[in-house]
Amino acid sequence: MVSRLLRKKVLITGANGFVGANLTRAFLKTGAQVHIFTRKDSNKWRIADVPNDLKQYTVELLDYPVLEKNILNIKPNIILHTAAYGGYLFQKEDRKILESNFMGTVNLINACKMIDFEIFINTGSSSEYGIKSKPMKESGILAPVTDYGVSKAAATLYCQAVAISEGRQIVTLRLFSPYGYYEEANRLIPSVILSCINGENPGVSSPEPVRDFVFIEDVVSAYMKTIENSSKVKGGIFNIGSGNQNSVYEVVSEIIKLTGKKVKPDWGRIPNPRIEPSVWVADISQAKKILNWMPTYSLKAGLKKTIEWFKENLSLYKSDNYKIGINI
Repeated sequence: MVSRLLRKKVLITGANGFVGANLTRAFLKTGAQVHIFTRKDSNKWRIADVPNDLKQYTVELLDYPVLEKNILNIKPNIILHTAAYGGYLFQKEDRKILESNFMGTVNLINACKMIDFEIFINTGSSSEYGIKSKPMKESGILAPVTDYGVSKAAATLYCQAVAISEGRQIVTLRLFSPYGYYEEANRLIPSVILSCINGENPGVSSPEPVRDFVFIEDVVSAYMKTIENSSKVKGGIFNIGSGNQNSVYEVVSEIIKLTGKKVKPDWGRIPNPRIEPSVWVADISQAKKILNWMPTYSLKAGLKKTIEWFKENLSLYKSDNYKIGINI
Protein backbone atom coordinates (compact mmCIF):
# COMPACT_ATOMS: atom_id res chain seq x y z
CA MET A 1 0.00 0.00 0.00
CA VAL A 2 2.88 2.35 0.80
CA SER A 3 4.35 2.00 -2.72
CA ARG A 4 0.91 2.59 -4.26
CA LEU A 5 0.62 5.93 -2.45
CA LEU A 6 4.20 7.08 -2.96
CA ARG A 7 4.18 10.64 -4.35
CA LYS A 8 0.38 10.57 -4.75
CA LYS A 9 -1.31 13.85 -3.85
CA VAL A 10 -3.68 13.21 -0.95
CA LEU A 11 -6.02 15.99 0.17
CA ILE A 12 -7.54 15.73 3.66
CA THR A 13 -10.28 18.04 4.90
CA GLY A 14 -10.88 18.31 8.63
CA ALA A 15 -7.26 17.41 9.32
CA ASN A 16 -7.40 19.10 12.73
CA GLY A 17 -10.16 16.75 13.86
CA PHE A 18 -9.78 13.39 15.58
CA VAL A 19 -10.15 11.15 12.52
CA GLY A 20 -8.56 13.66 10.12
CA ALA A 21 -5.44 14.08 12.26
CA ASN A 22 -4.91 10.32 12.48
CA LEU A 23 -5.34 10.00 8.71
CA THR A 24 -2.90 12.87 8.14
CA ARG A 25 -0.24 11.18 10.26
CA ALA A 26 -0.83 7.79 8.67
CA PHE A 27 -0.70 9.01 5.07
CA LEU A 28 2.46 11.04 5.68
CA LYS A 29 4.16 7.76 6.60
CA THR A 30 3.27 6.26 3.21
CA GLY A 31 5.33 8.76 1.25
CA ALA A 32 2.27 10.47 -0.17
CA GLN A 33 2.23 14.23 -0.72
CA VAL A 34 -0.29 15.23 1.93
CA HIS A 35 -2.26 18.47 1.57
CA ILE A 36 -4.75 19.61 4.20
CA PHE A 37 -7.56 22.15 4.34
CA THR A 38 -8.11 23.90 7.67
CA ARG A 39 -10.30 26.80 8.74
CA LYS A 40 -8.68 30.06 9.81
CA ASP A 41 -9.85 29.55 13.41
CA SER A 42 -8.79 25.89 13.62
CA ASN A 43 -7.00 24.61 16.72
CA LYS A 44 -4.08 22.63 15.30
CA TRP A 45 -2.96 20.92 18.51
CA ARG A 46 -3.36 17.44 16.99
CA ILE A 47 -0.97 18.10 14.10
CA ALA A 48 1.33 20.74 15.61
CA ASP A 49 4.33 18.40 15.50
CA VAL A 50 3.92 16.90 12.01
CA PRO A 51 6.75 17.19 9.44
CA ASN A 52 7.31 20.43 7.55
CA ASP A 53 6.52 18.74 4.24
CA LEU A 54 2.81 18.74 5.13
CA LYS A 55 1.17 21.30 2.86
CA GLN A 56 -1.48 23.36 4.66
CA TYR A 57 -4.13 25.67 3.20
CA THR A 58 -6.65 27.89 4.93
CA VAL A 59 -9.88 27.09 3.10
CA GLU A 60 -13.53 27.38 4.10
CA LEU A 61 -15.61 24.79 2.24
CA LEU A 62 -18.48 27.27 2.02
CA ASP A 63 -16.25 29.77 0.15
CA TYR A 64 -16.55 28.15 -3.26
CA PRO A 65 -14.26 30.44 -5.33
CA VAL A 66 -11.34 29.95 -2.91
CA LEU A 67 -12.11 26.24 -2.62
CA GLU A 68 -12.15 25.70 -6.38
CA LYS A 69 -8.96 27.72 -6.87
CA ASN A 70 -7.08 25.52 -4.37
CA ILE A 71 -8.45 22.27 -5.81
CA LEU A 72 -7.32 23.29 -9.31
CA ASN A 73 -3.93 24.26 -7.94
CA ILE A 74 -3.35 21.03 -5.99
CA LYS A 75 -5.08 18.58 -8.35
CA PRO A 76 -5.23 15.85 -5.69
CA ASN A 77 -5.32 12.20 -6.74
CA ILE A 78 -7.11 11.16 -3.56
CA ILE A 79 -9.54 13.19 -1.44
CA LEU A 80 -10.38 12.19 2.14
CA HIS A 81 -13.27 14.34 3.34
CA THR A 82 -13.55 14.28 7.14
CA ALA A 83 -14.51 17.91 7.87
CA ALA A 84 -17.76 18.10 9.84
CA TYR A 85 -19.63 20.15 12.41
CA GLY A 86 -22.24 19.08 14.95
CA GLY A 87 -20.80 15.82 16.22
CA TYR A 88 -20.40 17.21 19.73
CA LEU A 89 -23.24 18.12 22.07
CA PHE A 90 -22.04 21.72 22.37
CA GLN A 91 -22.25 22.21 18.58
CA LYS A 92 -25.94 23.04 18.38
CA GLU A 93 -26.45 25.66 15.64
CA ASP A 94 -28.75 23.88 13.19
CA ARG A 95 -28.01 26.18 10.26
CA LYS A 96 -24.25 25.83 10.70
CA ILE A 97 -24.57 22.05 10.98
CA LEU A 98 -26.58 21.77 7.77
CA GLU A 99 -24.48 24.24 5.81
CA SER A 100 -21.12 22.85 6.95
CA ASN A 101 -21.90 19.17 6.43
CA PHE A 102 -24.18 19.27 3.40
CA MET A 103 -23.27 22.38 1.42
CA GLY A 104 -19.62 22.02 2.38
CA THR A 105 -19.66 18.54 0.86
CA VAL A 106 -21.59 19.70 -2.21
CA ASN A 107 -19.04 22.46 -2.81
CA LEU A 108 -16.11 20.10 -2.37
CA ILE A 109 -17.59 17.52 -4.76
CA ASN A 110 -18.36 20.18 -7.37
CA ALA A 111 -14.85 21.63 -7.15
CA CYS A 112 -13.35 18.16 -7.49
CA LYS A 113 -15.42 17.56 -10.65
CA MET A 114 -12.99 19.98 -12.29
CA ILE A 115 -10.11 17.52 -11.94
CA ASP A 116 -9.45 13.89 -12.78
CA PHE A 117 -9.17 12.42 -9.28
CA GLU A 118 -8.74 8.70 -8.55
CA ILE A 119 -11.04 8.41 -5.54
CA PHE A 120 -13.04 10.66 -3.22
CA ILE A 121 -13.82 9.17 0.21
CA ASN A 122 -16.63 10.89 2.08
CA THR A 123 -16.84 10.32 5.83
CA GLY A 124 -20.36 9.45 6.93
CA SER A 125 -21.81 8.66 10.35
CA SER A 126 -23.91 5.97 12.00
CA SER A 127 -26.14 8.87 13.11
CA GLU A 128 -27.59 8.76 9.58
CA TYR A 129 -29.53 5.61 10.50
CA GLY A 130 -31.43 6.97 13.48
CA ILE A 131 -33.07 4.61 15.99
CA LYS A 132 -32.92 0.95 14.98
CA SER A 133 -33.78 -2.30 16.72
CA LYS A 134 -31.27 -4.49 14.88
CA PRO A 135 -27.76 -4.18 13.38
CA MET A 136 -27.57 -1.30 10.92
CA LYS A 137 -27.14 -2.20 7.25
CA GLU A 138 -26.23 0.13 4.40
CA SER A 139 -29.45 -0.86 2.63
CA GLY A 140 -31.58 0.13 5.62
CA ILE A 141 -33.91 3.13 5.68
CA LEU A 142 -32.29 6.31 6.94
CA ALA A 143 -34.28 7.98 9.72
CA PRO A 144 -31.90 10.36 11.53
CA VAL A 145 -33.20 12.06 14.66
CA THR A 146 -30.66 14.90 14.90
CA ASP A 147 -29.66 17.82 12.68
CA TYR A 148 -26.22 16.27 12.47
CA GLY A 149 -27.60 12.93 11.29
CA VAL A 150 -29.83 14.65 8.72
CA SER A 151 -26.92 16.68 7.33
CA LYS A 152 -24.62 13.67 7.09
CA ALA A 153 -27.31 11.56 5.43
CA ALA A 154 -27.93 14.29 2.85
CA ALA A 155 -24.20 14.53 2.13
CA THR A 156 -23.90 10.76 1.71
CA LEU A 157 -26.84 10.63 -0.69
CA TYR A 158 -25.42 13.52 -2.72
CA CYS A 159 -22.07 11.75 -3.00
CA GLN A 160 -23.76 8.55 -4.15
CA ALA A 161 -25.93 10.41 -6.68
CA VAL A 162 -22.93 12.11 -8.29
CA ALA A 163 -20.96 8.87 -8.33
CA ILE A 164 -23.76 7.05 -10.14
CA SER A 165 -24.97 9.80 -12.47
CA GLU A 166 -21.55 11.07 -13.50
CA GLY A 167 -19.45 7.95 -13.14
CA ARG A 168 -17.10 9.46 -10.58
CA GLN A 169 -15.13 7.38 -8.11
CA ILE A 170 -16.86 8.53 -4.91
CA VAL A 171 -17.50 6.37 -1.85
CA THR A 172 -18.75 6.92 1.71
CA LEU A 173 -17.40 5.24 4.82
CA ARG A 174 -20.07 5.39 7.52
CA LEU A 175 -18.11 5.47 10.78
CA PHE A 176 -19.66 4.24 14.00
CA SER A 177 -17.90 5.29 17.24
CA PRO A 178 -14.15 5.68 16.66
CA TYR A 179 -11.87 6.05 19.68
CA GLY A 180 -8.14 6.25 20.21
CA TYR A 181 -5.21 8.63 19.81
CA TYR A 182 -5.94 12.38 19.82
CA GLU A 183 -9.64 12.00 20.63
CA GLU A 184 -11.28 15.00 22.29
CA ALA A 185 -10.84 14.81 26.05
CA ASN A 186 -14.52 15.25 26.89
CA ARG A 187 -15.56 12.16 24.95
CA LEU A 188 -16.43 9.05 26.93
CA ILE A 189 -13.26 6.98 26.58
CA PRO A 190 -10.68 9.77 26.94
CA SER A 191 -12.56 11.34 29.86
CA VAL A 192 -12.60 8.07 31.79
CA ILE A 193 -8.95 7.32 30.96
CA LEU A 194 -7.84 10.78 32.10
CA SER A 195 -9.86 10.49 35.30
CA CYS A 196 -8.29 7.12 36.06
CA ILE A 197 -4.77 8.36 35.34
CA ASN A 198 -5.40 11.27 37.73
CA GLY A 199 -6.85 8.93 40.37
CA GLU A 200 -10.29 10.57 40.18
CA ASN A 201 -13.73 9.00 40.04
CA PRO A 202 -14.88 9.42 36.42
CA GLY A 203 -18.05 11.43 35.93
CA VAL A 204 -20.43 9.66 33.57
CA SER A 205 -24.13 9.75 32.76
CA SER A 206 -25.74 6.32 32.53
CA PRO A 207 -24.25 2.83 32.32
CA GLU A 208 -26.91 1.70 29.85
CA PRO A 209 -26.25 3.43 26.47
CA VAL A 210 -24.62 1.22 23.84
CA ARG A 211 -22.34 1.96 20.89
CA ASP A 212 -20.26 0.13 18.33
CA PHE A 213 -16.80 1.33 19.38
CA VAL A 214 -14.10 0.95 16.72
CA PHE A 215 -10.39 1.59 17.32
CA ILE A 216 -8.82 4.39 15.27
CA GLU A 217 -6.16 2.12 13.75
CA ASP A 218 -8.94 -0.02 12.29
CA VAL A 219 -10.63 3.13 10.96
CA VAL A 220 -7.43 4.27 9.25
CA SER A 221 -6.98 0.82 7.71
CA ALA A 222 -10.52 1.07 6.28
CA TYR A 223 -9.55 4.20 4.33
CA MET A 224 -6.40 2.44 3.11
CA LYS A 225 -8.38 -0.62 2.03
CA THR A 226 -10.92 1.56 0.24
CA ILE A 227 -8.16 3.13 -1.84
CA GLU A 228 -6.62 -0.27 -2.49
CA ASN A 229 -9.97 -1.57 -3.77
CA SER A 230 -11.05 1.63 -5.52
CA SER A 231 -12.10 -0.16 -8.70
CA LYS A 232 -14.88 -1.95 -6.79
CA VAL A 233 -16.40 0.84 -4.75
CA LYS A 234 -17.86 3.53 -7.05
CA GLY A 235 -20.96 4.96 -5.38
CA GLY A 236 -20.62 2.54 -2.49
CA ILE A 237 -21.52 3.11 1.15
CA PHE A 238 -19.76 1.01 3.78
CA ASN A 239 -20.27 0.68 7.51
CA ILE A 240 -17.02 0.91 9.46
CA GLY A 241 -17.43 -0.42 12.98
CA SER A 242 -16.32 -3.33 15.12
CA GLY A 243 -19.47 -5.34 14.42
CA ASN A 244 -20.06 -5.56 18.19
CA GLN A 245 -21.80 -3.24 20.61
CA ASN A 246 -20.74 -2.51 24.16
CA SER A 247 -22.49 -0.59 26.89
CA VAL A 248 -21.01 2.42 28.61
CA TYR A 249 -20.83 0.27 31.74
CA GLU A 250 -18.69 -2.33 29.96
CA VAL A 251 -16.35 0.28 28.51
CA VAL A 252 -15.90 2.16 31.77
CA SER A 253 -15.35 -1.06 33.71
CA GLU A 254 -12.71 -2.26 31.22
CA ILE A 255 -10.81 1.03 31.38
CA ILE A 256 -10.76 0.98 35.19
CA LYS A 257 -9.56 -2.62 35.13
CA LEU A 258 -6.82 -1.92 32.56
CA THR A 259 -5.51 1.13 34.41
CA GLY A 260 -5.52 -0.71 37.72
CA LYS A 261 -6.86 2.35 39.52
CA LYS A 262 -9.13 2.12 42.56
CA VAL A 263 -11.80 4.52 41.34
CA LYS A 264 -15.57 4.24 41.03
CA PRO A 265 -17.75 5.67 38.26
CA ASP A 266 -19.87 8.59 39.41
CA TRP A 267 -23.00 7.60 37.51
CA GLY A 268 -25.44 10.38 36.78
CA ARG A 269 -22.99 13.24 37.29
CA ILE A 270 -23.10 14.18 33.59
CA PRO A 271 -26.44 14.73 31.81
CA ASN A 272 -27.07 12.98 28.49
CA PRO A 273 -29.91 14.50 26.44
CA ARG A 274 -29.57 12.02 23.57
CA ILE A 275 -32.24 9.49 22.64
CA GLU A 276 -30.59 6.18 23.47
CA PRO A 277 -31.62 3.03 21.57
CA SER A 278 -31.08 -0.49 22.88
CA VAL A 279 -29.21 -1.46 19.69
CA TRP A 280 -26.40 0.49 18.03
CA VAL A 281 -24.15 -1.81 16.08
CA ALA A 282 -22.84 -2.03 12.52
CA ASP A 283 -23.41 -4.81 10.06
CA ILE A 284 -19.94 -4.78 8.45
CA SER A 285 -20.45 -7.63 5.99
CA GLN A 286 -20.22 -5.29 2.97
CA ALA A 287 -16.88 -3.87 4.06
CA LYS A 288 -15.53 -7.36 4.63
CA LYS A 289 -16.72 -8.62 1.25
CA ILE A 290 -15.92 -5.68 -1.04
CA LEU A 291 -13.16 -3.76 0.74
CA ASN A 292 -11.50 -6.88 2.10
CA TRP A 293 -11.44 -5.03 5.42
CA MET A 294 -12.22 -6.16 8.90
CA PRO A 295 -11.32 -4.78 12.33
CA THR A 296 -8.33 -6.40 13.98
CA TYR A 297 -8.59 -4.90 17.47
CA SER A 298 -10.90 -6.17 20.20
CA LEU A 299 -12.29 -3.57 22.59
CA LYS A 300 -9.77 -4.63 25.24
CA ALA A 301 -6.80 -4.46 22.86
CA GLY A 302 -7.85 -1.08 21.48
CA LEU A 303 -8.42 0.37 24.94
CA LYS A 304 -5.06 -0.93 26.12
CA LYS A 305 -3.22 0.88 23.30
CA THR A 306 -5.31 4.01 23.86
CA ILE A 307 -4.52 4.08 27.58
CA GLU A 308 -0.78 3.73 26.91
CA TRP A 309 -0.92 6.52 24.35
CA PHE A 310 -2.71 8.86 26.77
CA LYS A 311 -0.14 8.14 29.48
CA GLU A 312 2.64 9.09 27.06
CA ASN A 313 0.86 12.21 25.78
CA LEU A 314 -0.70 13.70 28.89
CA SER A 315 0.92 17.07 28.18
CA LEU A 316 -1.45 17.52 25.23
CA TYR A 317 -4.41 17.49 27.60
CA LYS A 318 -3.02 19.54 30.48
CA SER A 319 -4.86 22.76 29.65
CA ASP A 320 -8.24 24.40 29.98
CA ASN A 321 -9.22 23.16 26.53
CA TYR A 322 -11.01 20.17 27.96
CA LYS A 323 -13.16 19.21 30.89
CA ILE A 324 -13.82 15.75 32.19
CA GLY A 325 -17.28 14.48 31.28
CA ILE A 326 -19.13 12.06 29.06
CA ASN A 327 -19.89 12.93 25.48
CA ILE A 328 -20.54 9.80 23.44
